[in-house]
Amino acid sequence: MSTAAPTIAELGAELAAGRLTSVALTEQALARIDTHIDGGGVAFIQVDAAGALAAARAADQARAAGLVASPLAGLPVSIKDLFDIRGQVTRAGSKALDGNAPAQADATAVARLRAAGAVLIGRTNMSEFAFSGLGLNPHYGTPRNPFDSARVTGGSSSGGALSVAAGMAVAALGTDTGGSIRIPSAFCGLTGFKPTAQRIPMDGGVPLSTTLDSAGPLARSVACCAAFDAVLSGEVLDTRPATLAGLRLYVTRDFVGEGLDPAVAEAFDAALARLSQHGARIVTFDFPELLRLPAINAGGGFSAAESWTWHRTLLTERGACYDPRVAMRIKRGAQQSATDYIELLAARRAMQEAAAHRLREADAWLMPSVAVLAPRLDSLARDEDFFAVNGLVLRNSSVINFLDGCAVSLPVAQGIGLGVCGLQGRDARVLQVAGAIEAGLASPRIST
Repeated sequence: MSTAAPTIAELGAELAAGRLTSVALTEQALARIDTHIDGGGVAFIQVDAAGALAAARAADQARAAGLVASPLAGLPVSIKDLFDIRGQVTRAGSKALDGNAPAQADATAVARLRAAGAVLIGRTNMSEFAFSGLGLNPHYGTPRNPFDSARVTGGSSSGGALSVAAGMAVAALGTDTGGSIRIPSAFCGLTGFKPTAQRIPMDGGVPLSTTLDSAGPLARSVACCAAFDAVLSGEVLDTRPATLAGLRLYVTRDFVGEGLDPAVAEAFDAALARLSQHGARIVTFDFPELLRLPAINAGGGFSAAESWTWHRTLLTERGACYDPRVAMRIKRGAQQSATDYIELLAARRAMQEAAAHRLREADAWLMPSVAVLAPRLDSLARDEDFFAVNGLVLRNSSVINFLDGCAVSLPVAQGIGLGVCGLQGRDARVLQVAGAIEAGLASPRIST
């Protein structure tokens, strides 16, 4: 195996060769979780050590009999707390659901991971009800950035990102409604994949926005994400890396390129220069329609409208249990009329048509995954600062959700991600291009 954290393929090879067992790998992950918790870490809301070890023993027995269900077989994975796992209470990072009965069945995504032989090691912490790109949680604590404990991990899949970054899981199941996979992946040095929303069933969990929600992996490489996605989606996509030379990689400074932190801008431009050096064609284009997005979503957008529908009774009964910052945003949905919602749908269709026209010849659309570095936790104490920073952190990634697109976030510098994006249904191509870019950025610099 490489000296870096091992990938799914590398661990699979070790298991196949008999140099590693699932039990040993799971025991190692559980030991790291124990150390993390003993040190005050809050990546997990619940750890299922007994269940994980039982699954690991079953995986080893199956492998000895020649049965390997998938590349994830025998590997510890973490599950975001908003997915149902049979026999466990789904809290979605909230105290408002504490009294709920344990789930009677797995969410579809969880069931597919279980059937693939993955070892479900625990439920990870998250922004309450997934309603933040920062990962703060006043109920269960806020996971801290693995590079700098004074900073956030990003959200809402905060604990999932930390579980992978700290070696407590090989990969994590997260969700992405406005960037909740890609933001923490960028901040924590991981690779994250947000698929086209409807490819992976979201039933069996707590929704944020039924229009925008999507499920996907936080992992170590594009190939890891592709292997995880194959299990979640049930689709066999051709995700072999493309040839980098000749790819048409589109870049716009409109909206997604504005107000970047200098370190983000420098890393993004350096990545473009490397890709150009390897023969990729960097194509600048204009996308002024994006400038309308703040006005389009001024009333809270799909997330407020659709979360209000789900939460309105619970908020009435248990509103005191909510993070006030989350409750405030959900309640904005009560102010939206049917006309507002219909106009929002129409604005989305118009934006999708503009994107299809402007990106019609692109192999992928590149942008910084997040415009800024992971913020310091102490900079978010005031509500006005929290909401301003949260909006900026979500800005770039949420564009892809609004368009119903797909995207990979690749690490390009410490705490900085490169978004490799495509439109609806372009998942295979995005993974192919991301694989090419990943290899190109890792290869030796070409002399000029």
